[in-house]
Amino acid sequence: MSDARRGQDPLADLLAALELTDTGARTDEDIFTGPSLWMPGGRVFGGQVYAQSIMAAVRTVAPDRAIHSTHGYFLRPGDVALPITFAVDRIHDGRSFSTRRTQAYQNGQPILSMIASFQDDDPGLDHQVDAPEGVPDPESLPTTADILGRVDHPVAKFWATSRAFDIRHIEQPIYYRADPARVAHQAVWMKALGTLPDQPELHRAALAYASDYTILESVMRAHGIAWTHPGLKMASLDHAMWWHRPARADEWLLYVQESPTASGGRGLATGRIFTHDGMLVASIAQEGMVRVPDLDDADPSPAR
Repeated sequence: MSDARRGQDPLADLLAALELTDTGARTDEDIFTGPSLWMPGGRVFGGQVYAQSIMAAVRTVAPDRAIHSTHGYFLRPGDVALPITFAVDRIHDGRSFSTRRTQAYQNGQPILSMIASFQDDDPGLDHQVDAPEGVPDPESLPTTADILGRVDHPVAKFWATSRAFDIRHIEQPIYYRADPARVAHQAVWMKALGTLPDQPELHRAALAYASDYTILESVMRAHGIAWTHPGLKMASLDHAMWWHRPARADEWLLYVQESPTASGGRGLATGRIFTHDGMLVASIAQEGMVRVPDLDDADPSPAR
């Protein structure tokens, strides 16, 4: 299979992409390579290169230190026809924390720059916000394949059959129809389409991968925009993630998302991920470019 992977098992392809090749270490960096997964339009999915950058950093840290936060910037679009090189700088190893910088490259140019922090398993204060109540069970909601499976369009077919995660919207999905309520929030259930190996760091990387799927939809909902809106251009600019507690990415997780603001052609979205029984396992923040040339926002409905 070529580097632009497009197989019959999306989860197996994702796991293969996260199994990076160690090309050897220079005096100042550890170097890894990984494949690009096929995407409609030929641009690398941001969640993929983010998860790969995490796995590259993981390979340079002691196994008893788990990743707990990342902050990354998407610098250039990636090309699915090319492999990706990951250079990891071992910035610091302290008594309890380790810090790494991962730079992802194609054709010698950086496409993502990320800093990650790792920590020993330490005792301490413990509290969390409550998960939303009254949320429908995931098994009662339609799958993406149910909604898009009959749509004759390459993007719809890809989303319906070729993504590694099962994504089920609580509210009406905005794949091809806008949300008339114009609310700046949504929630989805998600889980990997299969069983992942019992490797905690792999589950955290997979969760980072999936966290990029839908988070900017909260920005779109606030302005009555669907994915099919004419002239819509969107791209992730940065992504930050904090892991609070262990969780399996192959079990149902509730991803609650909201957008506090949008301005200057950018939208900010935040998210919280809960287990099925209400444990908060991760928090996310992302700013994205959102450009809609023909949208008349002179008198927008207020986002609620």
